[in-house]
Amino acid sequence: MGPNRISLMLLLAVLASLVEGFDTNSGVPGIPGFHGIPGIHGKDGRDGPKGAKGDPGIPGLALSQGEIGDKGDPGITGPTGKRGRRGSPGEKGDAGNVGEKGEIGRSGDHKSTLKSAFSAKRGGFEYPPRDSRIRFSKIISNDQNHYDSNTGVFTCNITGYYYFVYHATSDNNLCVSLNKNGVKKAGFCNHGNFVQVSAGGVVLHLRINDKVWLEPTDYNAMMGKEDHDSVFSGFLLFPD
Repeated sequence: MGPNRISLMLLLAVLASLVEGFDTNSGVPGIPGFHGIPGIHGKDGRDGPKGAKGDPGIPGLALSQGEIGDKGDPGITGPTGKRGRRGSPGEKGDAGNVGEKGEIGRSGDHKSTLKSAFSAKRGGFEYPPRDSRIRFSKIISNDQNHYDSNTGVFTCNITGYYYFVYHATSDNNLCVSLNKNGVKKAGFCNHGNFVQVSAGGVVLHLRINDKVWLEPTDYNAMMGKEDHDSVFSGFLLFPD
């Protein structure tokens, strides 16, 4: 029996069984179709939300590590580098805003300025001792009390430049020197056996506590009586 014949018999048997299972009023069922061709794969969907962080993994095995060595000695300091070239000047900045005008200051007080002045004349009829301080004991003016009439010495209280002058009446030879701290700064002499007036002056720079006085040297015929006065004066020109 050939294959085609066997297939035909099987087909008829199937048809017969189908006819028996249906109502006589129903149509004959068709032959089942073949499987369709597989469809094309769909596109990948969107990424889902980020998942929770996982648990830490097991630490890896540590490799063998040597001991830490000693700290090395510092290296030798290198030579100082050459100085770089000077840069070009920057541009001039803008001028600042004008500040507000300050308040008018208080008026100055002329009485508060630095002052030092004195004038005194010699008293007595005897000539002053040679090589000793001449006392001009009669005060004419000495508001600051910088001159001591008991010793004939002026003591500086304000550093600066001073002018000292004397006018002496003598009836014989007279030589005087003006001393600063015991050092002769100027000397003056007048010779004659008649009444006459001599004078001399000098500018000195003094510091606080410097002392100035007059004293006779080789001749000492200085008078000090009414209408025959001898006067010693000094005053501050300007302070430092």
